[in-house]
Parts: sequence; C-alpha cells; structure tokens
Amino acid sequence: MTADPLNARPASADHWPPGGIVGEPHPHDSAHLHVTGRALYCDDIPLPANALDAAFGMSAVAHGRIRSMDLSRVLGAPGVVATAVPADIPGENNYGGAVHDDPIFAHDLVQYAGQPVFAVAASSELAARKAARRARITYDTLPAILDIRSALAAESYVLPSRHLVRGTPHQMLASAPHRLQGTATIGGQDHFYLEGQIAVALPQEDDAMLIHSSTQHPTEVQHVVAHALGVPLHKVTVQCRRMGGGFGGKESQPALVAAAAAVLARKTGRPVKLRLDRDVDMIMTGKRHDFLADYDVGFDSQGRILAVTILLASRCGYSADLSGPVNDRAVYHLDNAYFLEHVEIVSHRCKTHTVSNTAFRGFGGPQGMLVIERVMDDISRSLGRDPLDVRRTNFYGVRDRNVTHYGQTVEDNIIHVLVDGLESDSAYRERRRAVAEWNAAQPIVKRGLALTPVKFGISFTATQFNQAGALVHVYTDGTVLLNHGGTEMGQGLHIKVAQVVAAELGLPLAAIRISASDTSKVPNTSATAASSGSDLNGMAAQAAARIIRQRLVEFACESRGLRAEEVRFAGGRVQLGTESRAFVDFVRDAYTARISLSSTGFYRTPKIHWDRTTLRGRPFFYYAYGAAVAEVAVDTLTGETQLLRVDILHDVGNSLNPAIDRGQIEGGFLQGAGWLTSEELWWNEQAELQTHAPSTYKIPTVRDWPALANIRFFEGTANREETIYRSKAVGEPPLMLAIAVFCAIRDACAACGPPHALPELVAPATPEAVLRAINGMRHGRVS
Repeated sequence: MTADPLNARPASADHWPPGGIVGEPHPHDSAHLHVTGRALYCDDIPLPANALDAAFGMSAVAHGRIRSMDLSRVLGAPGVVATAVPADIPGENNYGGAVHDDPIFAHDLVQYAGQPVFAVAASSELAARKAARRARITYDTLPAILDIRSALAAESYVLPSRHLVRGTPHQMLASAPHRLQGTATIGGQDHFYLEGQIAVALPQEDDAMLIHSSTQHPTEVQHVVAHALGVPLHKVTVQCRRMGGGFGGKESQPALVAAAAAVLARKTGRPVKLRLDRDVDMIMTGKRHDFLADYDVGFDSQGRILAVTILLASRCGYSADLSGPVNDRAVYHLDNAYFLEHVEIVSHRCKTHTVSNTAFRGFGGPQGMLVIERVMDDISRSLGRDPLDVRRTNFYGVRDRNVTHYGQTVEDNIIHVLVDGLESDSAYRERRRAVAEWNAAQPIVKRGLALTPVKFGISFTATQFNQAGALVHVYTDGTVLLNHGGTEMGQGLHIKVAQVVAAELGLPLAAIRISASDTSKVPNTSATAASSGSDLNGMAAQAAARIIRQRLVEFACESRGLRAEEVRFAGGRVQLGTESRAFVDFVRDAYTARISLSSTGFYRTPKIHWDRTTLRGRPFFYYAYGAAVAEVAVDTLTGETQLLRVDILHDVGNSLNPAIDRGQIEGGFLQGAGWLTSEELWWNEQAELQTHAPSTYKIPTVRDWPALANIRFFEGTANREETIYRSKAVGEPPLMLAIAVFCAIRDACAACGPPHALPELVAPATPEAVLRAINGMRHGRVS
C-alpha cells in the first residue's frame, strides 16, 4: 500500500546509510540477558556488607493533621539502625518538579491514605518493613474529597483551569439541525511495571552521593536528591542501566524513593536500598488520570460536527505532579484525527485526597481521544449511519480544514489513505454486514465491530525538554562506547541508538556498547518520555558520531592527499581512495597522529513553539498515525467480553528496527486494551486503594490476545520532517489503537437495544460495566 505523495515523503534509499544496520530487525541489545536472567537491575547490584534496607511508614488516613507520632517502637525493633522524618532532611522536604507541593515525608498534614510520613533503615528488607508497622501515629481527621464530581462542586483544583475556544461554538450549537449531550467516564490505570520503584544510595567522599535509580528521568532524581541533601548538583550522580518497565510511572515518582534513601544514607553514613513491594508501590504511586467529560455537540445530517463544547475534568490527586502537561495534552488530543471548527474546551485539574496521578503512556492524549471517539459513535448511532462514515466525514483535510484547534497546521495528513487501506485489507464492510446478521440471529452473545483512527502529536509540549546529548568514545581496538541521555525500560531505545552510531561509523553492531545512563556523562537530560527517545537521542548520537567521522576524514585527506568523497566507512573498513584498511588500523593511525577519538553530540528539535497561556502554537514536530479494526464478542448474561480479532495499520515512517517497532505496537495495543476493559482501580469509602495486587487488579495476559491479529506497517511514507533517518516515534501512539476495542464493545451493547440506542458504557468496560450499560440502554437513553 502506498501513500498520497502530496501528504508524505515517499520512502527513499536516500534516507538510509549504507551497511544494512539501520532498518533491520536486530534483537534487543539485552534480550540474551533477559531470557537467561543475567540482566542486572537495581535490586541486583552488589552492595557493600554494611548496606541497609529501608521501608516507608505511611499515613492511615486520606486527609488529616498528625496529632502525634511516636517512633520509639520502630527504633526498638530488631535490626533497626535509624529512622528519617522531616527534621532529618538537610535541605528541602520536596520531590515535586514544576510545583513544590510534594513532601518527601508529610510534616503535619497528610493528604492521601498511603502517603509517606517517615522511613526506617534496618539490617534487612523484612526487618525494615516489620518495623515500619510499629509506629504509633494519631490524626485529627479532616473531610476528604475523593472523586471528580465532588472536587468540581467544591472548586478544588491543584492548578488553575484552562479554557480554549475557537470560532463561535455556542451560536453554532444553537442553530445546529442535530444536537446531543452526553458524559464520558474514563477510568485510570496502574503502570504495573514488572520491576517496582527502587533506589540505592551510596555515600561518597566529601558529602557526594551516588544513586542507582530505576528512573526514566535521571536528571530529575539528581535535582531532587541534591536539594534534599542541600548540596550542589555536581555532588550527586544518578545512574540507570535499565528498568523493568516504566510507562511514565518512573518519570517523576522515582525521585521520592531516591530522596528518602539518600536522606537515610546521609544520616547513617551507610549505603541504603529502598525498594517498594507491589502492594506499597500500587498504594503509594500515582496512576493514569481518570477523567470525566461532559459534551454538547451539534452536527448535520451527514454527521459532520458543526460545533462542540466539552467540559474536561481529571482527578489529579493531592498535588500537581505532572497534571498540568497531562491535561494540556488531553486538550490538544481531543480532536484526534478530526477537524473541529467551532469548539470550546474547559479543562479542570481537580484536587482530591488520593495519590497524585502522574504520567502514563500517552500522557493525557488517550483520554482526550476517547472522548471524541465517544462523540463520533453517538452521532453515528443517532443518525443510523455507519460510524466509519461519520468519522471519515470529520477527518482533517489536506489542503483545507487542516488547522487544529490549538493553531497547528496538519502538514503530514495521511489518515485518509491509511484508513482506506485498512478498511479494504480488513474487509470492514463485509464484516460489518456479517456482524449485523450474527446479532439478528443470536440472542445471548452479541458481536461488535469498530474502526478507529489515531493522530498523535510527537514532542514534549514543554519546549525546553526537546533536547538531548550523547557521548561517543572510539577506542584504539576499533570498538565504541556510547552513552546518551535516554534511558532503557525495555522499549529498545539503546539498540536503536547503537544502530545509528554503527551505521554512521560503518561498523558492525557488535562493535558498539552502550553504558548506563549517567548524569556525570551526559548532563541536563530530559525524561525518556513523550515518545521522543529515539528522535532526540538518536540525533544527538548521530551528531557525535559524525564529528568523529569528520575528524577521521580530515585526517585521511591531510595524510594521504585524498578528497573527502574518496573516504568511505562501511563493513568495519575504511576505503581510502583505492586503498582499503580495517577500521581498527586506521583508528590507531589517527590516535598516533593525535586525532581526538571522542566527542559529545547535541540535538534540539526544530520548528516547535508553544504559548502555554493561550494554548496555541506548534507544540508538535510531527504526527504519528495509525488505525485499528477490532471485533469483539459480548456475553449479555455475564457481561464478559472477548477480543476476537484485530487488524492494525500503523505509521512508523522509516522503521529504525522493525522488530522493536512491531513489539511496541503489539504491547501498546494490549496495554491500551487492558486500560479500557479490565484494569479497574477501586477505592473504598475511606479512600483506601483496594486493588493493589494482581489478585484484585487485572492486567491483560497472553490469553487476552486475539486469536487473529493482523499487524502491518503503513508503507511508503518516510517522515516528512528530518527526524533520525526519517523514522517516527512508536512508543505511545499504538496504545490508542485499543480505543477500537472499547468502541466495538459499545457496538455490541447497542445490538441489545432499540435502534439509535446510546449505551452508557464507562471505561474500563468490566463485566459489571457492560451489564449496567446493556440494562440501562434497554430501558433508557435513545436519541
């Protein structure tokens, strides 16, 4: 399948370096270590014999003032060496980033059940955890706000609300020939990374501190630890070789764990490891934001949206954390792939006495996109039109109707041709008829089918984070050591960046080794987030490799009287005019001639700009596109659902590594399906999280993968922007392909009621939610 050349650059060999390194399905660089159990994570790092283990003591109430705290029984417990409370922090008692409203240890006010109030260090992990439970703490309880509606009623917000308007939505609504109102309810999601939160703090000489942290953001951990210890940044080094999963949950939150470990290490003068067990991890750490969206939409007889107003509110928890940019991105992605000419969005960032929600794969984008897909479904059912036809009617145009509600022109629109191709390849129309026939004949098990698109913006919306650095050393045996500002959490970033350096220097991949992310090697790094890891760090590493290569070219020209075009690097050899030399021999010659074989590289994303006060600008360098067709079965007696088949067509530009990219598409889709079907978070009336273990919180498993899955890359479309070899980000966008699963479940529910029925299905679509939707629809809402 090829794309319209007007909309995207056709793939070209001109974008690829020679040598067959980039664009090939190389295995993950640590795959052989993963499958043999030899990959070292933070918990595997050998520690000195005098190392201590630590645990948190947590608040037992959601909102209250600490009346008294007696830790004498904690200090008297077997194996205990020390405790840490706010008074033990030499510097600032805070791990919040943009807003300093997250205490490491609550001082007198606690604001969620499970909030850390102290930490204890002991001779073993078990001893520390047992001791933490011996604390005697009394509280004066205060009223707690637990949900979004209550926060809206109380006007309880962690940050000011935002308001975006384009056109004249209220006037257009008043004159629209058709109009609907509704509410979308969207649940949160726990990250459920395989490796929990962990940090190791090792005191160094002269008040310095070395931190091993399972973190997506080593620089933020460095800053928080330095501020907590009251030392300058150059006295704190943070290292991370790999994480056992992150998904956004290790962007801001690891700083809490690292800071507490560092405070105990400073107090005792001994190394301290602090690792959260699964229950504590789920209780203490933030989730994907849950959202409510009240919408009012006006449309014509074809389903084209004439105007829409949306009140968008999220549960942020007790502090700001990353709720500002998460909610901003939700606003930016409320359009998904659709042109909204007259639109008003009011975004509330609600404060509740629950754990502070945080970054999660998609960063607010999935929630915003699910809202507009709900609107599209409701319009189509109210008109009796196929939902795909309504969606296509509202797609962004190519030459017109191509400016987003935040003012960015969509210059790379391939959604029309991509969806056309998927519709044909998946036999959507034929299957739509088959589903209708099945539902007419089957009273118990209903089927549903949906095709939904994805248009996802790539870049940090905070412009300053769109930068990266790298460090490349070439040794005299011809091998290369690479370090860059990104972190590896299983997504394959390191292998992709290694492929870039190997290709630039004409070396086999085995000649490249990547060392642990390290703030002492590449400083001032951005989080590995926003799907930008390969874009940013790949370009920075390329810049460093090209500097070294250029030095070698200049050396060859000066020493051999050659022209630059006569010097080529490929296959581990250097072509010097008519002479061919092994790379290692040529490097030794360069070293002998005192040519520098080490370089830093730097990259900053061009073109982007954004005004946070007006919510307008060009926050994204480009868009990634995709679409999915999902078919499901729903048991109307039990509410159980089964994903029968999925067809995915996804845009990755020129894939740097097809094996890695396919894995990201498959994993992202299934994680999104879990968010929208089974992963329900539930707090009791005391605001205590009850779903804090795999026994009560259900992530998808291999049994949830459909029997038939057809996944293809959208071919023939190199990224029109100058990214690393014209590739596209693939970390977050695939998650939103799973919206098709939720829409298909709604489609099956609709088959249980009268024509034009609008199922009130909440996400996640658990069996209970499905039954409520079916029963409510049979007796309730019809447009």
